[in-house]
Amino acid sequence: MSSQGPSEEELRAAYEAELKRLKVEDVLVQTVVSLLNLGGRKAGLAPGTEDERDPEQLRLAIEGARALLPLVEPVLGAEVGQVREILSQLQMTYAQTRAQAPGTGASEQAPAEPEQPEGPGPAQSSGRLWVPGQ
Repeated sequence: MSSQGPSEEELRAAYEAELKRLKVEDVLVQTVVSLLNLGGRKAGLAPGTEDERDPEQLRLAIEGARALLPLVEPVLGAEVGQVREILSQLQMTYAQTRAQAPGTGASEQAPAEPEQPEGPGPAQSSGRLWVPGQ
């Protein structure tokens, strides 16, 4: 046995054996779990991660997990409830973070309503848009 560790061929063979054993569902589940764990860190929820808060990274973790969740629900079985609960907690944390962020607080002035165009728009002018009372 060599003290240098496995050769490149041995590493490649081990990698190929792992790929042969692995299923796409396994990777998807692991990805969802990784996104939820990373989202928890980016939310500052885990003890000692308060300085890692990053709302944009949290948003991406949530969106990624939400996109993959329908694909892994059948694989998760009874654990899907726990995954949904964690995702829900991250979404609530994100919403609270956005509400507290400067420029997004409730004390700010509501955005001005968009100006209404003068006269009917193209769909209404064509007669194809039904407008109640008109």
